[in-house]
Amino acid sequence: MCYDGSVFLPRKLAIALPIAIAVAAACTPIGPPGGGRDRYHRTEVRSTSSGGGVAPAVGMTKMKREVNLRVDMVPKGTHGRKVIRPMRPRYITIHSTQNYSADASRHSLALKRGALRSPKTRYGNRIGYLIWHFTVDDKVAIQHMPTNEQGEHADFHGPGNRLSIGIEMCEQRGSNRSVTIDRTAKLTALLMKQHGIPIQNVVPHYHWPRRGKTPPNKNCPHFLLDNGRPGAKWRWFQGKVNAYYRQIQ
Repeated sequence: MCYDGSVFLPRKLAIALPIAIAVAAACTPIGPPGGGRDRYHRTEVRSTSSGGGVAPAVGMTKMKREVNLRVDMVPKGTHGRKVIRPMRPRYITIHSTQNYSADASRHSLALKRGALRSPKTRYGNRIGYLIWHFTVDDKVAIQHMPTNEQGEHADFHGPGNRLSIGIEMCEQRGSNRSVTIDRTAKLTALLMKQHGIPIQNVVPHYHWPRRGKTPPNKNCPHFLLDNGRPGAKWRWFQGKVNAYYRQIQ
């Protein structure tokens, strides 16, 4: 998602819940921690375009266990779910938080407390709160809302919000980015299978232009884009997702 500059935390919540929001309208990367991980990631991208090293055929149940999915819904009628808009998902949108102090659990808590807010504007957020469907870190994937409801994570009034499942990848300091990416790929493959979504409809946040924003397309997820655009790294990630998808029996 790469939080917009319009997002704010109320003062009391900011003290109680120290989630550092990256204020960068273009989602300019500020440099992920651990240069070694970045070098390893770049090596992975060069070495394979199909997510190499993935184990052969596994069932849905086994892959779900590997994803380690935990359901922690924002209560219906509150905050990001105070307005329920039905959705038949046709896309899966991949984000990165650019929040270096919060894992999946802390993001889940922030969403349930209504701490991630964004003013409603003509071209902006429709409900005043941010919400997406899943947050993934190197230990767990947490679901925040049903996949048949629209979120507020991509392009305001556009098809990214109206037609896509939003997945945020965490970047907290000290975490293992490669494991987070791998868990996200497995979750994405399961969602493709569940909803009949083709691999070409697995897209980065960059894919959805935001009306009224400059630039309209965000550099997000920044560590899976090349010079701020989909390229070899994104194709590598799609290859990894598709390899897991083919394994599901």
